[in-house]
Formats: sequence, structure tokens, C-alpha cells
Amino acid sequence: MKIVAILQARMGSSRLPGKVLRTVLGKPLIKYQIDRIKQSSYLDEIVVATTNKRRDDSIVDFCESERIRYVRGSEEDVLSRYLKAANETQADVIVRLTADCPLIDAQTIDHVIKAFETNKNADYVTNVLERSYPRGYDIEVFGRETLDEINNIANRISDREHVTTYIRDHPEQFHIVNVLHHTNYSNYRLTVDTLEDFQLIEKIIRSMEPKHRYFTLEDVITLLEQQVDWVKINANIEQKGW
Repeated sequence: MKIVAILQARMGSSRLPGKVLRTVLGKPLIKYQIDRIKQSSYLDEIVVATTNKRRDDSIVDFCESERIRYVRGSEEDVLSRYLKAANETQADVIVRLTADCPLIDAQTIDHVIKAFETNKNADYVTNVLERSYPRGYDIEVFGRETLDEINNIANRISDREHVTTYIRDHPEQFHIVNVLHHTNYSNYRLTVDTLEDFQLIEKIIRSMEPKHRYFTLEDVITLLEQQVDWVKINANIEQKGW
């Protein structure tokens, strides 16, 4: 069984264009994220799924310079990009990740993958339905059969853009499992969608990276409990919908 992480990434963003290649300590955010994803004990391969738009040539340049596999496809039909990535990697299991989550850690990824393997009848396992993890630690795991199924039946533009909304909107058709953290950290916002988000992530990386390259979610929470004012930086940001 081949488990492949598909990381969707693009330069276009309504609130913070080019965010995935913004740098901290001279390193792009997407590089931090990929390095952290690579620490997973379960993943066999990582592929970046970007668009055919010219502005995303810079993501392709990054992938080629880092020898990271990538695919290109429709900007709007993200689901088709996932299908292309799954086909090219011959993935049996897809781990869906987005490039606005640079702090995501291998422990969280492996925890959700393990839940998928443990729940033999599960079509879709995630940690985002009932939130206990911070935003920025979003993980979705599903089999190739499930990907093919939603590709065949998801016709709404929004379902194809957001990849898995059809599954979440039709729980009667799929066996869905939600993974909870033992402590509720859902009040923390550790994604990058705005300048304020980036400013917080930059502070965390600058504080943690020199001492502990592959710091965990618990390490981040401990830091934020010590630096309580940091959380206020992006506390008023309204989360965009799926």
C-alpha cells in the first residue's frame, strides 16, 4: 500500500499573495513544511500539486531546485489536480495537505494516518470536522477509491475546488472518522492566510528553529503559553470558509 502526501500550493491568494514562498531565516515556508512532512513514518512519497498559471512557475522552480515531485493542473478544479497526482504516483492512500500550514508536524500526520489504517472501513479520516487541533494542522486521509468516487460524482464548482466538501456534505454515503487531540487546542490559529498570520508564524519559527528543527505541536503550545501576547497578533482574523 503506497501512501502519498499531496500538498496543494499556489501563489495566488486573496489575502496574502505569494505566501508559500515567503521566507523566514532565508527559507521559504513551503520548504519548512515539506521538511517537516518528510519526517513522517508512514509516507512513501510527497508531491506538490500546483496550477498551470504562469505565476506558479516559481513554485515549479522551487520544486525542481529541491528535487521535489510536482504536478500542474487547473487552478479552479483542484480535485482534478489530486487525481493527476494520485495517478502519477500510483497512490493507494492520499494524505491531503495544504501549503498554508508550515508548522504541521509528522506526529500529527502519522496520528491521522494510523487512525485511517486502524479503522478498516473508513473512507475518510480527518481532524477538521470537530476541531481540537489548531488551524494550520489540518489533515485529511482517504483511499484512492474514495478519490475516484468523488471525482465521478462531485459536479459543483465548490466541491471540485475544495476537494473533499462532497464527502463532508454527504456523511450518509461515506464512513467518516474524526480524530481528536487529547487536549483542545482549537482556539489557536497557526495557519498562514494573512500578514498577521505570517507574523506569528515567523516569531514561532525564529524562536524554535535554531534549537529544535522538528519541533512538535506541543512544543509550539508550550512556547505560546509562555509568550501569551503573540497569540493576539492574529486573534482577530476571521477564518475563510472551505
